[in-house]
Amino acid sequence: MRHSPTPRPPRRLVATLLSAAMAAALALIGGTPAHAAGEAVNVWLTTTNDSGGRNVTRGLQQQTPIAFTAGTSGSGQNVVVNENTKYQQFSGAGASFTDTAAYLMNSSGALTSATRTAVMQKLFDPSSGIGLSFLRNPMGASDLARYSYTYDDVAAGATDPNLNSFSISHDLVDVLPLTKQAKTLNPSLKVMGTPWTAPSWMKDNGSTSLGWLQSQYYAAYAQYFVKYVQAYAAQGVPIDYVTAQNEPTCCSGYPSMNWNGADLQYFLKNNLLPAFHSANLSTKVLALDWNWDTYASYGAPTVDDATIRNDSLFGGIAWHGYGGDVTQQTTVHNQYPSTDAFDTEHSGGTWVADQQREDMLNIIDYTRNWGKSVVKWSLAVDQNMGPHNGGCGTCTGLITVHNGDSRSGQVDYNIEYYDMGQLTKFVKPGAYRIDSTANSTVPNVAWQNPDGSKALVAYNDSTSAQNLHVVWGGQSFTYSVPAHTSATFTWSGTQSGNTAPSGPITGIAGKCADVAGAATANGTAIQLYDCNSSAAQKWTVASDGSLQALGKCMDLTSAGTANGTQVQLYDCNGTAAQKWTYTSGNLVNPASGRCLDATGASSANGTRLQIWDCTGASNQKWTVPTA
Repeated sequence: MRHSPTPRPPRRLVATLLSAAMAAALALIGGTPAHAAGEAVNVWLTTTNDSGGRNVTRGLQQQTPIAFTAGTSGSGQNVVVNENTKYQQFSGAGASFTDTAAYLMNSSGALTSATRTAVMQKLFDPSSGIGLSFLRNPMGASDLARYSYTYDDVAAGATDPNLNSFSISHDLVDVLPLTKQAKTLNPSLKVMGTPWTAPSWMKDNGSTSLGWLQSQYYAAYAQYFVKYVQAYAAQGVPIDYVTAQNEPTCCSGYPSMNWNGADLQYFLKNNLLPAFHSANLSTKVLALDWNWDTYASYGAPTVDDATIRNDSLFGGIAWHGYGGDVTQQTTVHNQYPSTDAFDTEHSGGTWVADQQREDMLNIIDYTRNWGKSVVKWSLAVDQNMGPHNGGCGTCTGLITVHNGDSRSGQVDYNIEYYDMGQLTKFVKPGAYRIDSTANSTVPNVAWQNPDGSKALVAYNDSTSAQNLHVVWGGQSFTYSVPAHTSATFTWSGTQSGNTAPSGPITGIAGKCADVAGAATANGTAIQLYDCNSSAAQKWTVASDGSLQALGKCMDLTSAGTANGTQVQLYDCNGTAAQKWTYTSGNLVNPASGRCLDATGASSANGTRLQIWDCTGASNQKWTVPTA
């Protein structure tokens, strides 16, 4: 959770080559073919009217539908949506059933049974509510709890290495019943477990606050996780993900625990992952569970370990959004493209200058930087932003449950609820992020759901209304988005027009860029060869700037940028090593500024392709496919 009212970290969206790539593709196509248009577009808006972005005047209100029209011309903030280019798959979004949230909603006496049922439906039902689809629940107490506890507390001075006292009885009162109800309301819901501390008897200071896990209890602590997963499964709630520790080394005064990066790596590799395999569990283990600026110290030792990365139960990296730069997620993705990213905590709070802006830019930034989830902190707090157990006394929730004041029994749906709903009501687990033009005035992110429907989530980050001009295939629409307003646009249908051109890439002596031996293995050489119309010479010019053949991408070996870096075939991963722009007959890799080049200016069959300083020579001139 957030620990101090620090300023929002600097925001630098990932640089995109979409505009250049799309312009190149359109230039190659030679125009935009018109076709039947008219798909209906539904529009949902959220607006606040105060400087803090909290006073909701329009919360997830559906507007009069509009429709696409034929053609792509139009003015305003231009965003091209291309469903033919897909990125990561969406796992879900939501918040946490902390002890605080679960108690307030279930057993505090604040809510009647009918009110609680209605609240749960508004939170989790995909039809009548916003369809929250991800819960990250503390394994034991956190700072948003009424007191400190774990699942294996024993008398002071005693130990329990065989975990004979292990019990989830605390969760059976509030957390588990509500989690089960949420799962019933939304069967696609994912559940993650994260500990703030190990049992005190396992630690060198005998306390739930800070202290180090003693190495002689590593194996027992791994079994603690196994028992937790098994106990929840026995109650009908599968645990999809766990992390070893929330925010390792942070913070004193509430449940917490010290780790260093090397010990986390050792524990996952030698204890936790083997214990899950031995118990035949399918739960995935995520690394880090802290901020972007802590990755080098606490995440990298785990992620850099190829044995862990290649383990079938390693699920990726959990990120928090309180410190550093969101583009760290893309940096790590570029290094390890198969390692998934999950954004697992960012609290609302009274320190936030503009809560709506904060939430919407997080949703967009996290997912444009490969995040598969967006998870807030506590689902609920009371009117005093508690009860809390040390730590954050200024954190807000998606809802406020009034308990013991003049409005006791009433529930406020905060701006965080509506912000999250702009995503979760329309983007379903299993959706793929699809290509959309980055825009600093109207930041946005686009998705294609499993049923083929599209959702464009946007936020007008300016002080005046903006005409958002959305191009999709050979169609477009324009909509005036009010100032400081969240908008989600949804539509169905299949993209047509602006299809990606595909065919041979020809170069010196009329020979073709060719995948050696028509092999599809990563690392296969790309060479010059007599043109033969085979699949090994059929290249698709994708709108994301990649060149694709045989289901894979033209790639720079080891993401090199130096003269002589050879070109190979590799799994498409969206990295800069797979981006190309077409300018004056040259194929340029923008990350290096160098041109695709036939080595030694040779035209012999088998000549390896590489990058080299652009010279304008014939061995750097290429003709690319047109539509």
